[in-house]
Amino acid sequence: MKFDTLTVHAGIQPDPTTGAILPPIYQTATYVLDEVGKGKGYDYTRSSNPTRTVLEANIAALEGGKYGVAYASGMSAVDAVMKFFNPGDHIICSDDVYGGVSRLYNMVLSRYGLEFTYVDTSFPDKVEKAIRKNTKMIWVETPTNPLLKVTDLNAISKICKKKKILFGIDNTFATPCLLRPLEYGADIVLHSTTKYISGHNQIIGGMVVVNDEKLHEQLKFIQKSLGAVPSPFDCWLILLGVKTLALRMERHCSNGMKVATYLEKHPKVKRVMYPGLKSHPQHAIAKAQMKGFSGMITFELKGTIEAGVKLMNNVKLCALAESLGAVETMITHPASMTHGSVPKEVREARGLTDGVVRLSVGIEDPEDIIADLEQALRKV
Repeated sequence: MKFDTLTVHAGIQPDPTTGAILPPIYQTATYVLDEVGKGKGYDYTRSSNPTRTVLEANIAALEGGKYGVAYASGMSAVDAVMKFFNPGDHIICSDDVYGGVSRLYNMVLSRYGLEFTYVDTSFPDKVEKAIRKNTKMIWVETPTNPLLKVTDLNAISKICKKKKILFGIDNTFATPCLLRPLEYGADIVLHSTTKYISGHNQIIGGMVVVNDEKLHEQLKFIQKSLGAVPSPFDCWLILLGVKTLALRMERHCSNGMKVATYLEKHPKVKRVMYPGLKSHPQHAIAKAQMKGFSGMITFELKGTIEAGVKLMNNVKLCALAESLGAVETMITHPASMTHGSVPKEVREARGLTDGVVRLSVGIEDPEDIIADLEQALRKV
């Protein structure tokens, strides 16, 4: 089936009991067994739940993968992947990564003996040079959060295969609609389903997709052991969101290009980071491996942090909010919000200055989004 069809039908069958076209919400904690050691495939919802099973099959199919494992949040999904490793293991991570990920790595997991090196993964040679004898995984965000750097997945995959280390990718910004990392040799694909996958700011969730059966068994064991699972109702809501993913991403991409083009020409904007613009350093790579450029735009205003604060305090349509990837346009100041836990000197060394603004372009009329930015920029 084509991708648009998969979003509607993958993993979903009419309910065998009633014929309901939507999967039921199995809002139950436990299940009655037929006899000791014999049941219908479910015993306790922390371990598995029929609604969650449908969601896991659905997202796995969208990614072109065999197995999906759902978690209560994107961060619990990241943490589950990190449970693969032992004290003394080394992980290479994209330097421009979501602040919550670096917080988990630096302030929690490092206390248990894991070692991390941050590298600009848009330069494969730098990645290869950072590999040690104890390196177990290369973890990539593409496009990155918030500077939207793009990584050549074929190049990193070759390095991982040569060194026999895992290749993990956070595909939240692109979604399987625009990029399917397993096709480029990734071993692990992760999503914060809070974002584009569900798309309506209504749930918190995470998902990991793999092809390897052993990795899947480990993820299921970790899921059951930690219990960081989404509720049946949240799974059902995500499934509803997925049905319009292809349509929404088409509009996000279209609006994103229009807004990015507008911002690039604005006299008060110093630079615009959007993979769809020819000015983007990795535009050619993004064009080659992505089917669209998503709705995420990052731009830097001329002036100090006050300029960014002025802009964000004066938008009316754009919502000043932490998240991204929803139907509503949202604007964020990474230095004080999503990446507030990253030390200032580290942020600035990566190019994440106080003047950087992240925009998650929604599906509203693009003229209204631009008009709101225009009136706010006039006050900067």
